[in-house]
Amino acid sequence: MAALGGLALGALASSAQAFSVNIANGAEPGTLDPQKTSGNWETRITRALFEGLVTYAADGSLVPGLAERWEISADGKTYTFHLRDAEWSDGEPITAEDAAFALRRVLEPAVANHNANLYYPIVGARAINVGEAAPASLGVETPDAHTLKIHLTQPTAWFLQALAMTEAAPLPAHAIEAAGEHWVEPGKTVSSGAFTLSEWQPQARIVIAKNPHFHAAQDVALDQATFYPIDDAGSALNRFRTGEMDIAYSSVPSSRFVWAKQNLADALRVGPLTAEYFYMFNLRDGQPLADRRVREALNLAVRREVITGQILGQGQTPSTWFVPRGTANAPGGQMAFADMPMEARLTRARQLMKAAGYGPEHPLRLTLNYNTLEDHKKIAVAVAAMWKPLGVEVALVNSEAAVHYATIRQGKFEVARYGMVATINDPFDFLGSYADDGSASRASGYHDAEYDALVARSTGELDPATRQRTLTQAQQRLLDDYALLPLYDYVSVHLVSPRLDGWQSNPMDVHPLRYLEERD
Repeated sequence: MAALGGLALGALASSAQAFSVNIANGAEPGTLDPQKTSGNWETRITRALFEGLVTYAADGSLVPGLAERWEISADGKTYTFHLRDAEWSDGEPITAEDAAFALRRVLEPAVANHNANLYYPIVGARAINVGEAAPASLGVETPDAHTLKIHLTQPTAWFLQALAMTEAAPLPAHAIEAAGEHWVEPGKTVSSGAFTLSEWQPQARIVIAKNPHFHAAQDVALDQATFYPIDDAGSALNRFRTGEMDIAYSSVPSSRFVWAKQNLADALRVGPLTAEYFYMFNLRDGQPLADRRVREALNLAVRREVITGQILGQGQTPSTWFVPRGTANAPGGQMAFADMPMEARLTRARQLMKAAGYGPEHPLRLTLNYNTLEDHKKIAVAVAAMWKPLGVEVALVNSEAAVHYATIRQGKFEVARYGMVATINDPFDFLGSYADDGSASRASGYHDAEYDALVARSTGELDPATRQRTLTQAQQRLLDDYALLPLYDYVSVHLVSPRLDGWQSNPMDVHPLRYLEERD
């Protein structure tokens, strides 16, 4: 049995005053359907609208959400959740069948959920997701309106974390059936979280307002939050300085970071972040990066310390691995050249390119896609310069975030900048993305049956030491194949008004708005 402690919110809220905040959110959401989002600029909003069975405390730890308690069977394969008395924002009761409906829907092929393989431990999940079985066959049952049983094929250490994601939150079947694809529009959305959607002007703002039907509404001080799709970190910084923005998630431009440390010390929040910045390769047959020799050469030529130390300078850690070292139970492993002198790396890189048929006389022409941000452009320009001695000519392709990630999902790229932020604090979140049916596997075309088997084996392994060895084997296999080009482990860099309490830096970069309060 497992039960997580509740929150002592009452005392905190007793003196809280109602207020509103403006948030520089980084990008325009492509959708607010919690099962169709893929970016953290989207989940920051859906997390405020939809409460999971399990949810997050202010420090990012897991606490009971719509489920007031749960039990896990002795064999670790059956989870029984007991839902609290709660209502949708239209006053309808939230039931166990709403929770089962959401889990079946998130696995439907037509939904194309970004993280669907996180739910493959549920009996029948994979067959549903690949279109081989009906959603009704999923291993969930609802003995009564307040009880949900989930049956797994094997014990899964991170399963509760997966259920805390808004894509697994109960959904209002009645509202979705009534409004269809339009159910996440103002006036049609029915929410279960601390807030409801009151306004969405594309490319301008999204407004959410306090939900009086939320089960803990009495503890929520924030009346309204407005999200602005500000891609440009410099603009976000300027609007924060003038007081127009209360929170800026668009980071701080590296060129202004020292200034921000000196002049906004009480607002600048730099903290750990379980996330990896890397370049994704398109590995499909016929693509130039289908050749492993080219992938290795491109990795060899990149001076990661120059990017983190001279271009960014915010505390990022240069990486020759994929799973950030700060991840809980992070595996070992790194690319084989990690300790080689740079001259030796460049010599081998030229040899590999020559063997592949490329060089200054026969250049390899590549496109490198990145989403709008000054620092992404700086990094792309620097990497292109590092590749140039190998005879690589790079054309940079810039687009706003929603277009950029849609292009990646469609596999219409050669090299693409990617920032992968953990949704569960476990190595599976990263390694699973490159495994069978994972989001990175689908986007890049990477397939390796032995790698898939190692990742799958790690899921069911409960002995920590054995599991870490298996995860290390998996990561090393991915790195030995040079399936991607890792650049650095992230840090989070945000601006938060000193007048706000209840916002805490944490490795998952989760900051539920329901805990915000305004200082006197």
